[in-house]
Amino acid sequence: MSRGFTVIFNVVTTTRASVSDSGPLAVARIGIVTVSDRASAGLYEDKGGPAIREFLSRHLTSEWEAVTRVINDDVATIAQTLVDLADQERCDVIVTTGGTGPAQRDVTPEATEQVCDKMMPGFGELMRAVSLKVVPTAILSRQTAGIRGSSLIVNLPGKPSSIADCLTAVLPAIPYCVDLIGGARLEMNGELAAFRPKGA
Repeated sequence: MSRGFTVIFNVVTTTRASVSDSGPLAVARIGIVTVSDRASAGLYEDKGGPAIREFLSRHLTSEWEAVTRVINDDVATIAQTLVDLADQERCDVIVTTGGTGPAQRDVTPEATEQVCDKMMPGFGELMRAVSLKVVPTAILSRQTAGIRGSSLIVNLPGKPSSIADCLTAVLPAIPYCVDLIGGARLEMNGELAAFRPKGA
């Protein structure tokens, strides 16, 4: 596939959930980006993006909007998509799936580092530690996370089961991180609780 070939699908949907006792929470915007040459060309069904959406819908109780993209594996395309979601769409969290391995076309971490003001390596460290308990090839995964303005960007693997493992590990820390960078407040259910310091 030519590196110049780019297809981007845009979808915005709202997921309604519970409301706090003090009134409605601000609606969070969450970018979900599938990075795949085949999915962006319509040759492969996107399974990673829907897996992320399903997981978040199950565990987030505050209202949020999903802003989705399906794009090809190209550093410039990925970087521009992340910039648009952070700066124009004003997403509080941007979650990517795919492009985190060692193959030549796996460049999601490079694009993420290119656009972030601060890197958050603890996310990748925890995801690899959790995944290594399941499969030894998790050591090949290079996913990372970082902050651009008031947006937290988190790279996830492409396989739906690995997405669930990684989100189970890191999602409890995401709401407080978003608090600290000025994003919308995210609330979670009791099955998977958000961690916030007392009084936060």
